[in-house]
Amino acid sequence: MYILGLSAFYHDSAACLIKSGDIIAAAQEERFTRIKHEPSFPKHAILYCLKEAGITPEQIEQVVFYEKPFIKFERLLETYLAFAPKGLISFTQAIPKWVKDRLFQKTKLCQELALVLGDEVNWKQRLLFSEHHLSHAASAFYPSPFERAAVLTLDGVGEWTTTSVAIGHGKHLKVIKEIKFPHSLGLLYSAFTYYTGFKVNSGEYKLMGLAPYGQPCYTDIIQEKLVHIAPDGSFQLNMDYFNFATGLTMTNARFHRLFGGPPRIPESALTQREMDLAASIQKVIEKILVRLARNIAEETGERHLCLAGGVALNCVANGILLRENIFEQIWIQPAAGDAGGALGAALSAWYLHHHGERLIREPDDKLGDLMKGAYLGPEFSDQEIETELRACGAVFTKLTDDELLEQVSGALANEKVVGWMQGRMEFGPRALGARSILADPRSPYMQKQLNLKIKYRESFRPFAPSVLREELEQWFEHKSDSPYMLFVAEIKAKQRLAITEQEQALFGLEKLNVPRSSIPAVTHVDYSARLHTVHNETNPLFHALITKFKEKTAYPLLINTSFNVRGEPIVCTPTDAFKCFMGTELDLLSIGHYLLHKQDQDPFLQLSHEQSYALD
Repeated sequence: MYILGLSAFYHDSAACLIKSGDIIAAAQEERFTRIKHEPSFPKHAILYCLKEAGITPEQIEQVVFYEKPFIKFERLLETYLAFAPKGLISFTQAIPKWVKDRLFQKTKLCQELALVLGDEVNWKQRLLFSEHHLSHAASAFYPSPFERAAVLTLDGVGEWTTTSVAIGHGKHLKVIKEIKFPHSLGLLYSAFTYYTGFKVNSGEYKLMGLAPYGQPCYTDIIQEKLVHIAPDGSFQLNMDYFNFATGLTMTNARFHRLFGGPPRIPESALTQREMDLAASIQKVIEKILVRLARNIAEETGERHLCLAGGVALNCVANGILLRENIFEQIWIQPAAGDAGGALGAALSAWYLHHHGERLIREPDDKLGDLMKGAYLGPEFSDQEIETELRACGAVFTKLTDDELLEQVSGALANEKVVGWMQGRMEFGPRALGARSILADPRSPYMQKQLNLKIKYRESFRPFAPSVLREELEQWFEHKSDSPYMLFVAEIKAKQRLAITEQEQALFGLEKLNVPRSSIPAVTHVDYSARLHTVHNETNPLFHALITKFKEKTAYPLLINTSFNVRGEPIVCTPTDAFKCFMGTELDLLSIGHYLLHKQDQDPFLQLSHEQSYALD
């Protein structure tokens, strides 16, 4: 049975296709349209999924949307009524959009499906609706390696729910506890994202990365004024300080007075206030998450925990939770945000509606979980790659695998920066060695160079190390797998460098220029790193590249950041990769068996980043 799962119309639209519980394909629509966080109906992602499976539309037996629009509309109306007369402007803007485009989504979905897949099928008869947090929970539990587990989902808001606890056992999954809107951990964190001058729904990563530069001096104020935290981890926001329920902004004047002024203007200079606010809200989030987890373990007796929802992408908090040893094992859905809801919707239909048999891998299985390394997106044959590169006017060389590994590892060892596009594209927000920019972690200058000259983003943003799984414990204080880059751990003491008293006294972004370990380019200012463990079973070519780099340098790891620049989605096609290559200061580009050197390319094709972005 083929089931198509969809998420759409808010942000991070996606499609996923499963076959009797087996995940065949999944992709975000943004990768095809090149619009970051694309919200529209995922027509390109759907067509890709069918192409990957080699099936016709008639073979899709069920289409499942990831949430229930009518319940969401009910929440919208009740919220405006509860806060009236506040929010009149927001109300008059929101309601017409709902009535026109969102309220009758069953009709709209059927129309869109007919346009994309044809009207030979009666899509209305095949369409189901899941619930938002059930979709998240299903995406976390069913692909996990656990026969049974507690499932914690945390995000901004679904229909009404912002936080939920479920119990999964075999093919059964049941939500047992919920926290309702407006009390939301995701919206609390997004309020601080907004206040510190970053974009909501995309700047939360920046807030997390900024936190180690500050001091958590506002934690008491946050807990006294903004959020009440119960001993069991449940929480309640003081809505006197927030504007997101009915307004057009996340915070209000009372919030601004509490922290000494208006929100930071986006792109303006960062001050110590923003760094301290980031450190403070991060500590509060960690405290709530740990309390929730302890209570779940005590009440359910479960030994394993699964996580999903946008808050589950906070890898710093995940690392804290793992080190608390509340659960024996923790597994996190790599596409934890709304894109992953498409996967969860399909899986919930298979197991809960059709009562399908559960597929499961044992925790010690070398292949791990059922996500297949999250490599679920498009890949391209040599012929397809060569055709696109020729159309772009590229100059390239075709190599064997051994030649490619030798040349790329040699370039990396000589501090060249490489665009690496190999195999199937990753599903989720992280680049995991399929659509990655790679560099040498030994260089003390590489972090700033990558941020300013390649990624065109803030200099403080940290980079992740991709490390051979078998070498992990020699370099990091971490023992379990981290195949999806969702845990932060500390650098081993033996790899750290001594810091002078003068360097220890530095404040804020001054800390950035102090090398702190033998791998300074992936060591954050608090000696932490966001880990990506590389497994030969799921990505043999990337594993072989790092192995070859180790042979040359004795270092079994590389810098790995997503193959894109600020404001753009991760690359999908060879053409996307070539454009990014020519619009940045990347030195080499590796696509399949093809290798491109920047100095060989036509200089008239070397667009500036601004020119490249404008063409999109």
